[in-house]
Amino acid sequence: MASTSEKATPLFPEASISASATAAAGGAEVWTTADNNDPMAPQLKKDGPLMKPIVDDSITNSSATTHPSSTPKGPGGTLPSMLRVQTRHPLDPLTAAEISVAVATVRAAGSTPEVRDSMRFIEVGLVEPPKNVVALADAYFFPPFQPSLLLRTKGGPAIPSKLPPRQARLIVYNKKSNETSIWIVELSEVHAVTRGGHHRGKVISSNVVPNVQPPMDAVEYAECEAVVKEYPPFREAMKKRGIEDLDLVMVDPWCVGYHSEADAPNRRLAKPLIFCRTESDCPMENGYARPVEGIHVLVDIQNMVVLEFEDRKLVPLPPPDPLRNYTAGETRGGVDRSDVKPLQIVQPDGPSFRVDGHFVQWQKWNFRIGFTPREGLVIYSVAYVDGSRGRRPVAHRLSFVEMVVPYGDPNDPHYRKNAFDAGEDGLGKNAHSLKKGCDCLGFIKYFDAHFTNFTGGVETIENCVCLHEEDHGILWKHQDWRTGLAEVRRSRRLTVSFICTVANYEYGFFWHFYQDGKIEAEVKLTGILSLGALQPGEVRKFGTTIAPGLYAPVHQHFFVARMDMAVDCKPGEAYNQVVEVNVKVEEPGKHNPHNNAFYAEEKLLKTELEAMRDCNPSAARHWIIRNTRTVNRTGQLTGYKLMPGSNCLPLARAEAKFLRRAAFLKHNLWVTPYSPDEKFPGGEFPNQNPRVGEGLATWVKQNRPLEETDIVLWYIFGITHVPRLEDWPVMPVEHIGFTLMPHGFFNCSPAVDVPPSSGEFDVKENGIMAKPCHNGGVMSKL
Repeated sequence: MASTSEKATPLFPEASISASATAAAGGAEVWTTADNNDPMAPQLKKDGPLMKPIVDDSITNSSATTHPSSTPKGPGGTLPSMLRVQTRHPLDPLTAAEISVAVATVRAAGSTPEVRDSMRFIEVGLVEPPKNVVALADAYFFPPFQPSLLLRTKGGPAIPSKLPPRQARLIVYNKKSNETSIWIVELSEVHAVTRGGHHRGKVISSNVVPNVQPPMDAVEYAECEAVVKEYPPFREAMKKRGIEDLDLVMVDPWCVGYHSEADAPNRRLAKPLIFCRTESDCPMENGYARPVEGIHVLVDIQNMVVLEFEDRKLVPLPPPDPLRNYTAGETRGGVDRSDVKPLQIVQPDGPSFRVDGHFVQWQKWNFRIGFTPREGLVIYSVAYVDGSRGRRPVAHRLSFVEMVVPYGDPNDPHYRKNAFDAGEDGLGKNAHSLKKGCDCLGFIKYFDAHFTNFTGGVETIENCVCLHEEDHGILWKHQDWRTGLAEVRRSRRLTVSFICTVANYEYGFFWHFYQDGKIEAEVKLTGILSLGALQPGEVRKFGTTIAPGLYAPVHQHFFVARMDMAVDCKPGEAYNQVVEVNVKVEEPGKHNPHNNAFYAEEKLLKTELEAMRDCNPSAARHWIIRNTRTVNRTGQLTGYKLMPGSNCLPLARAEAKFLRRAAFLKHNLWVTPYSPDEKFPGGEFPNQNPRVGEGLATWVKQNRPLEETDIVLWYIFGITHVPRLEDWPVMPVEHIGFTLMPHGFFNCSPAVDVPPSSGEFDVKENGIMAKPCHNGGVMSKL
């Protein structure tokens, strides 16, 4: 049964949290897991006018004291407090209190009241420390202590008594000057005589980033909608279409992308799509069923004014579709099925996983869970405990860093629909609070997530990340035909997931860990199609007619997984390489006398330009990440292989405008050596980005060597969506993804030691009885 989410106790209950921090953050609570209540469970311009001087007294010895009155004040009074430094792992997401401190520190550093009042906070995220700091923390500071990660040598450096302070990175938009800046704040502490004295941060750097626009914010979306609805020519255009109640109108602001110099980032722009509901008293009505076409609107969202408006073409509103709604039963004008029996997931002894803060252990796997406003879920420090070989790393960091949704209709406004949902909006900031028994089933651990809002307050998404086990059918089986004896094992997997909504679409992002050493990345696509309106009798070749007056344009969804690999590499080691494998057919002749021969051919990808690769299912193409200095029992190098799932490439021509910003879509695989500044394939600010090929396509031009280094894989996978009538009014889930699976990493199947499921239940008509899933007489017969 599902657990219920509870608030966590602060790590230091005695810590004093100021009123401003408590109000903004809802208390100094860490990003938490839910406890189980199941009764069956066991118990570039640096430091310019942005900043004013701050006295650097934030780093003190733990024995030092500072009088409370000496704590620096911001323009609004005392800065908010935070939990004591170094009580959290270096990779843990920022707490609500840490975010509040970071925001207050930046705001206090504003050079004038005008600068401070104009600050809008786009993102506040953790500055992830260097890998050696993470290794130090795992080895000596946080359980389960793993000193083998950093072997001490005689005469080597002493182990420090504490870790470096955590840091926050803030993207700040100045609404008055239209400037974007990046701030680094050290989350240091200032001790006071009184118990739990004040704490604050210290500004390390601030840089204005020229010629960019940061992601849009939900506050801007709401203000943009209100501005458009109040614009007199827009109200008149809606009257022409028979709409006088503007409460029925939905204005969805979209980023303008970059199509010409008119979209340059010297202005902050939005180009809304318009829809109209039918019933004002039905909050769950599907308003996307009535698109309003023919109206061109361009909004300056810095100043919240309409820059351009034109009622270009009077396209009648589609008639109300009786099949448009998707709510339960009579609320949508239908009847729900009556023959669905309850399906319960029961784990009477509790789950097989263990969670300590953000550290997860399950079935020989261990890793850490993180979360960012842009990427959402991040998996850190993935390793497998392999008997006498101990803890064997697989990857340092796994996440989805970008997604692009280009539409294939050349008509206005659809040709401009090319959303970069991570870089223009933020997957993490659009995440859901997951509901027990619906989004996840079973014994569940939830994690909350904390974000800054546009004005610098802290908001919490409760139950944002779900961790649970799932039955996954048969793991392996064999029956001896001579004896009739069989061995079978059930497979289970550990799933970590979150779900976000970006306008009309929902995306579920999942990482599955398996008992046989596999890691599966999966995206589940659902939600509502983005539609266009048709003139009476009109048919468009670039979409599917799904109802009278309604069509769904063809489009594609692309996702970018960034995988910082560490196959059998301890901290400080860079011994990975990537090999491409293609299956070849042997030429007729002496080596193929029966014309049946084929073999796997390997090719080492030696440089970045060689490693720009595409999927090729006809050759069973896959890629292996190998450790160059570790072998298995046959003498082969140990490795993990990237096994593609279904995939595609962009169908737009190379001259398409959106490919200026999304040059990384031109190949399915890119490989780069690790660089801490190379995080996002289209650059950090794709919104209105005028620079051609910024990001991954530019980095690889260095053509850096890859034969033995710290490898980062960028895997781009996509789906081409030709809509069906069955995708309306809400789309059944589409699945897409890929798998990382061991390839010579183990000496034999790592799943052979999974025990029989001796306590499974077999349901009979007259009740339930236990039924063993293995042969009790096997040993005596052998």
